[in-house]
Amino acid sequence: MRLMTSLAGLGLLAAAAPALADPTDPPPAITVTGNIAIVSDYRLRGVSQSDTKPAIQGGITVAHKSGIYVGIWGSNLAGWGTFGGPNLELDGIVGFKHQLFKGTADVGLTWYNYPGGATLTDYVEFYGKYSGTKGPVTLTGSVYYAPPQRALANYSNTPFSRQQLYDNLYLASDAAVGIPKTPFTLKGHLGYSVGNPGLGPNGTSVAPTGKYWDYGIGSDVTWRNLTFNISYVGTDISAADAARLAPQFTRGQNGRGSISNGTAVLSLTAAF
Repeated sequence: MRLMTSLAGLGLLAAAAPALADPTDPPPAITVTGNIAIVSDYRLRGVSQSDTKPAIQGGITVAHKSGIYVGIWGSNLAGWGTFGGPNLELDGIVGFKHQLFKGTADVGLTWYNYPGGATLTDYVEFYGKYSGTKGPVTLTGSVYYAPPQRALANYSNTPFSRQQLYDNLYLASDAAVGIPKTPFTLKGHLGYSVGNPGLGPNGTSVAPTGKYWDYGIGSDVTWRNLTFNISYVGTDISAADAARLAPQFTRGQNGRGSISNGTAVLSLTAAF
């Protein structure tokens, strides 16, 4: 009797469910996408923001068919990445994406927010990206610019009330090559930061040492909505330069190795 009742209920649900979308239907005006990830180390431009420990991250994006989108992204932090606040980064994003020539242009801004953090923690950064695909190869060039802000100021050698304001420029190039008939995609990254040569108000800096390169090389493996990535990530920050930022720039902030040293980073991402 229970089986018959269940089957009847399923039949009613099936009858009430909407028909599958017609492939010829126009795309929806608004789409919502998101993801959640577990990473072995949260690296921002080659530098660990989680004290070389694992992090849980996630984000959601709402996009309009016009190309305008808004999103939010978050991660737990530790050590250098806390910026004097709690172990949390929560970023707000707004942008515009549009087909341009034979590629895609993407412009917008990110508000880096550290809820409950010390004074002068948050800052805004503008970005512009252009990507193009040819066969299995996708190339992307990016420019990120944060105008002078108190969160990016140099507090190393100046009184609190007369800090030197700095901007921050980050240039990046990325390549992705899908291996035909396999779930593998090879990836490469190269970035260059120019900014505050000292330390900010919370003993950290968006561009440690003022100028440096970061790089990464690795591979994605995709299955359904899951993506596993393994990459080697590092910087050209020397041991001597890292030592000048001690103890904030060391693992555990106790002088045991730089958080910019090269390392393998693993991640597992679920998209929805």
